[in-house]
Amino acid sequence: MTVKSTKTSEESFGYRNVPTAEKAGLVREVFDRVADRYDLMNDFMSMGVHRLWKDMVIARANPQPGELLIDVAGGTGDLSRRFLAAANKVRTRRGGTSAKAIVSDINAEMLLAGRKETDPKTISWVCGNGEQLPFADNTADVVTISFGIRNVTDKPRALRDMRRVLKPGGRFLCLEFSKPTSRVLEIPYDFWSFNAIPTIGGMVSNDRDSYQYLVESIRKFPDQKTFAQMMETAGFAKVSFSNFTGGVAALHTGWKI
Repeated sequence: MTVKSTKTSEESFGYRNVPTAEKAGLVREVFDRVADRYDLMNDFMSMGVHRLWKDMVIARANPQPGELLIDVAGGTGDLSRRFLAAANKVRTRRGGTSAKAIVSDINAEMLLAGRKETDPKTISWVCGNGEQLPFADNTADVVTISFGIRNVTDKPRALRDMRRVLKPGGRFLCLEFSKPTSRVLEIPYDFWSFNAIPTIGGMVSNDRDSYQYLVESIRKFPDQKTFAQMMETAGFAKVSFSNFTGGVAALHTGWKI
């Protein structure tokens, strides 16, 4: 007689484990609460430097006229706006059609917080799960995800699906908080993260717990080399990463070949 295991699979939610089926809902609740202060949240998490990091992501993406970007977990659309602005500068010099961007996010509150009446018609907003994107194969020239992959329940599945929607020859860029490369930086960064960020988050938004989770989620995310290996396993080619601010964040890039 075979006894079936009744153990429920679990995933990390910050420093505690929760049933896998519950994680997405718990993450959604966090971002429902912080949606209207999302950019401010990233200012706290990065000490304001995330805006420069995103500029470097766009420089590496090298947007071109006529290209389509899918920005997964795109939230307020700030990366998509940067992409379109950069592509338009090239178009002004060389001509061509307008680039387009799709902001895809599982959290409708984040999309509502990001949409602006002044947004160009070249931005579309789609509520979609990063593990099962609502787009056809070989759709996008560029896929990005910025500070979103660590909150995904099944990261390998999400990586495979982001590769699926890329056209052959398309490029993938993932910006995420990562592991500082020096103890000299790691010690003050840890102090800032675990002491200042939740406290400030509690003062500004009366929501210390959400900021505590976000800090813990950074520490649970794989280091740079491990995540690069995950990308290779998902099928990306020419995988590489660049550390920003001593590894506080890292940009991982790969190609669909």
